Amino acid sequence: MSASANAARRRELTLTRIFDAPRDLVFRAWTDPAMLAKWWGPRMFSNPVCEVDLRAGGEILIVMRGPGGMEHTMKGTFREVARPAKIVFVNNAYDASGTQHLEGLTTVLFAEEGGKTKLTLYTIVTGLTDLSEMMMAGMNQGWSESLDRLGEFLQEAS
Repeated sequence: MSASANAARRRELTLTRIFDAPRDLVFRAWTDPAMLAKWWGPRMFSNPVCEVDLRAGGEILIVMRGPGGMEHTMKGTFREVARPAKIVFVNNAYDASGTQHLEGLTTVLFAEEGGKTKLTLYTIVTGLTDLSEMMMAGMNQGWSESLDRLGEFLQEAS
């Protein structure tokens, strides 16, 4: 594959949000499987499987189910866990047949700001298949909807 083709299959995204919730709660919402399952993924998606082994080298597994019933699997490994300030994890996307389409590395920072939490998400994703380009095109919307859902979850949990 040429260098320009590789560049076309790589995307970076940074999103920042302020949540009116304590940093510890926002961190737990990202790392407690029961909480994570309630907000992860785009709108209209559910998470019938959500497993988190919160430690460096521990694994994360989330199976998202879309409104039509199609399932999308995200498997990864935590690279860094600095409670309650930072998590870094590999996040790889697979289809129902087990084909890996995306390879990602996501860093989430949690900063306390006057009783609220500033969350900064930085992700870099590399597409591995032709289908990955379509998946990456929706990356901004998908992460934005996830963070919107997180905000709604935190309002109910506070």
